[in-house]
Formats: sequence, structure tokens, C-alpha cells
Amino acid sequence: MTRLLATACALALGLTAANAQTVRFWYHFDNPENPMQGLVDKFEAANPGIEIEAENIPWNSYYDQLYTALVGGGAPDAAMVKLFAQPRLVEMGALEPIGDRIDAWDGKANLLDNLLELNAGPDGQRYYLPIQYVVLYLYYRPDLFQAAGLEPPKTCEDLRAAAKTLTTGDTYGFGFRGGKGGWDQWGAFALASGAELAPGRLATPGAIAGTQMIVDMFREDKSIPPSAPNDGFQEIIGAFKSGKTAMTIHHIGSSNDLVAALGDKVSAVPVPSCGGGQWTSYGDESLAIFAGAEDKDAAWKWISFLAEPENNNEFVKATNQLPVTKSGSENWTGHEKRFVDATLASLPFAHVLPQTSATANFVNTEWQTQMQLALTGEISAEEMLENLEAPFE
Repeated sequence: MTRLLATACALALGLTAANAQTVRFWYHFDNPENPMQGLVDKFEAANPGIEIEAENIPWNSYYDQLYTALVGGGAPDAAMVKLFAQPRLVEMGALEPIGDRIDAWDGKANLLDNLLELNAGPDGQRYYLPIQYVVLYLYYRPDLFQAAGLEPPKTCEDLRAAAKTLTTGDTYGFGFRGGKGGWDQWGAFALASGAELAPGRLATPGAIAGTQMIVDMFREDKSIPPSAPNDGFQEIIGAFKSGKTAMTIHHIGSSNDLVAALGDKVSAVPVPSCGGGQWTSYGDESLAIFAGAEDKDAAWKWISFLAEPENNNEFVKATNQLPVTKSGSENWTGHEKRFVDATLASLPFAHVLPQTSATANFVNTEWQTQMQLALTGEISAEEMLENLEAPFE
């Protein structure tokens, strides 16, 4: 009897293994402390009919490999994806709409407000399930502010005045990223009044005034370092860390490094309001199912599992970003609470740029070229915005 039972169990196990559905999943983690295998083991234990084949693809070639696989074969069933890739993937017909699945999912109510709207596809459909995010805010030196009798700025005018006051000796009031990638700092000043990257919508009075304020801080107040036209991420964070600047704009991904250098002499608040509104940049990472997936139900079970609070918190430990759930955010210990609070307070007015090919050129080349010309006085703020608006017509 025992032998018969053992044989039956072995046959059952063999049948299950033979019929198991494999979900091929691509992701990119640079962190050597990779939690993915533990998440796969946990999922497979709870879903014995599904096997996850998770492959860590190098970031530098991630999208080249993904587009090639989608066109030529061998594509995964699901993968980590960013918003900049969504228009092309939609145009390719590569993405499976998951709006109905999200609406029926018990975890939807626990997602942070605004995330689904920010990740909507160019055609209004939902193809992405958020998995992690960052939002830009204002880093400042509370010790320097206190010594000068200042409060953290709430408006652009406050920021300019504080930057002038804090520019003394070898310290500059504000570290501006005029090189590649600085468009998201500029956006807090120029896009807060409602301007958009669209024909007739960028060279507005509010956007011109916000851009001109940056130029004036650099050229007249001299509260921005002279290296600003060429400064990138490493330069602005290095300057803030070393005490060369008293304020700068970035996201929570820099906070642990800054705390290690400055301790409690660094804090954060939402970016100030400019022209009557607030605008900050949302940095994304989501999960998607591809239209060619063999078992879309199995793929959905896997990606929604990764977005559940406990699993999502484990996932983002490897990426230095933030969990996408309300309960997960409340229990998050990966960053100091003051930076989590600044991020959550900024999420309601976080925005993304238009999902078009013109945006890619704007981000990669056009913005920094025009910003550098404006900072050095070769063109006016209005001319800069008119030049940037033209490719969107």
C-alpha cells in the first residue's frame, strides 16, 4: 500500500512538472544582493503549476535586447519596463492591455494615488503595473538655513532669496544641473505654471519667467556655481555633499549617500511652487506582459505578486527606489523617514513628459544644448523655449 501511494505521488509530481507553465521574466538589477531568487521560490511554492524563469539582463543593453527579441523571437512573457519605452512598444503591438486585470485585482486599492494615472499608455489604456518609483524634491542644509534664520523655501521667490543669502565664501546657494539630465530640475521652475512640451504651450509667460529666474540666479546673483552649464548628476550631488552648495534637486536615491556624508545636516521638502503651481518629475519602473506571452494569466499572477506589499518591499531593496503600495510605504525602512515623507508629499503634483519621439530628443540632447546657451547669455529664455517647442509641432 505504501509503495502504491509513493508511486501515485511520484506520478502526480511528474505530471505536474510536465504540465507546469513557464513564465519567462526579464529584469535588471545592478545590486549584487539580488532578492529575485527568493521571490521566485516564494511564488512557485504558492503557485505549484507555474515556474518562473527570471533573467537579469545588463542595463546597458536591456532595451536593445528587448526590442530585438520582440521582433526576432525569444522575447520574455513579462519584463520590467520604463515609460520612455511605452510609445514604441505600443506602436509595435508588443504590449498586452492589463487595465481589466488591474481593476479586478485586490491590490489596486493599496497602490499609491496617482501612480496608475502617471503610467497610462499614450492611447489611454493601461499596459504597465507600477513596481517602484522616485519623485524629485528639494534637498537642503537645515544647519545652514537655521544659522541664516531661514525657513525651507515654499515658492521660487523664496528659493532665489535664500540662495542669495546662503551664497557666502566657497558656498553657493543652489546647485543647478545644466548638463545632461537637468531638464527635470528646470521643470520645477518652468513647467509649474502649466506650460507643456507642446506647440504653443511651452514658451508661455510663466515658463519664460521660471527659466529666466534660473539664468538670473546664475548670471546676476551668482548663487549657482559657475560650473553649472556642464554639471551633471555626479557634480551636483558631489557639490552638495562637500558643502559647496546649500540646496539642490534630486530624488530619494541619493539620500542614503548624503546621510552617510552629512548625517542630520541634510533634509528635504517638496520643490517650491512657481508661477502659482507645483511640478516635479516622476521617475518610473513598471512591469508589463507582452502580447506574445503563452500564458497571460500566469504572467499576471507573477507581476501582481511582485506588486503586493511584502514582496514589493523586498523587490525595491535591491534598487534604492520606493515601494508602490500605501502599506508598504508606511513600513519602509530603506531610507530615512524625512525623505520618504518628502517623496509622498510630492507625488500628487508629479508629472511625466509626453510619450513621443520628440520627447526622447528633448531629454537626450536638445534641452541641455538650449539651457547652456541661455545660461551663457547667447540666447534669451524666450528663445530657448521657442527652440525647444519647435520639434513638438
